[in-house]
Amino acid sequence: MSGFFKKLFSGSAPHVAHVNPWGAEFPVSSSQTLLEAALAQNIPFPHNCTVGTCGSCKCRLTEGKVSAITDFGYTLSREELAAGYILACQARLKSPITVKVETAGDNLPEPETYTGQITRQEPLTHDILALTVEIDRAMPYVAGQYASLNLPALAGRSYSFATAPERGGRRELTFYIRKVPGGAFTDKLFTGALQNTTFELTGPHGHFFLRGGEGPIICMAGGSGLAPLLSLLHDARKNRLRRRCVLLFGARTQADLYALDQIEEIKNTWQDEFTFLPVLSDEPADSGWTGRRGFFTGMLPEFIPAAQATATQAYMCGPPPMIDAAVTALTALGLPLEAIHYDKFTDSSHAAK
Repeated sequence: MSGFFKKLFSGSAPHVAHVNPWGAEFPVSSSQTLLEAALAQNIPFPHNCTVGTCGSCKCRLTEGKVSAITDFGYTLSREELAAGYILACQARLKSPITVKVETAGDNLPEPETYTGQITRQEPLTHDILALTVEIDRAMPYVAGQYASLNLPALAGRSYSFATAPERGGRRELTFYIRKVPGGAFTDKLFTGALQNTTFELTGPHGHFFLRGGEGPIICMAGGSGLAPLLSLLHDARKNRLRRRCVLLFGARTQADLYALDQIEEIKNTWQDEFTFLPVLSDEPADSGWTGRRGFFTGMLPEFIPAAQATATQAYMCGPPPMIDAAVTALTALGLPLEAIHYDKFTDSSHAAK
């Protein structure tokens, strides 16, 4: 009984976390998350949002137990959960633990704060526009990363860069933004009310980027998720990458397809075999569309031969249901989880419960 009251009034003793590949060991109190404790020890733990939505702090729990403040399943796939992945920003320790963190992005540019102004808006579809922002100085970034736009009286919004980076950084940044029904930011944006508005922008953020290798690449996009993949592919083409590539683009109807001229340019100048397949889920039966219909996750076996599965890397951007279905399909085909990289595009309708 005395032990109960001692624990009640003094708090639980901290547990020790061991973080690889750095070999760091540090205590984590009962009131801290793994990420909070790691950052307090100046450990360069990947992170951004800190609220369990971006997935940047994903790591693999190899020993011990944790509890989740917010369900890890909101951001991580079923396969990742089964393999022991957790989110450090939502993990509280229930015992001493050991985790492994991917560090391939240790040399990514450090995020900074910039002042920006919207200079141009170009409609791409009825609900997606290309937004061009000019910032006060050049921002270096890696193809696939994103920035956070912080407008007056509006919570920050995160959007991926749609263009390839340039040596020395870019002062003019382009994003593809989908209109969210009832969205406080996109309602104003699509009416032009934010034209010439000055705001803060922070970046670059994110660990979605092309990894090294010689095997095939399969890219999958849904809606505005095409933006970071175009940035990644333009950059790879510019650097004369020689790897077989497949790009699958899922949309509702023909009217929702965009950037086809850019994709054609990439295809025509790619240094190896390049396959592009648009797939429509809600195209009217009598429209005359002769391309693929349905969802591209069911078509993946066509593009990933069993003999090449373990050498293939997958890169995906789009809504959570698309990502989750694709991870399931890819792992069933033999791709290891470490070869599957994604960026879930969420909005207020996907808020973590």
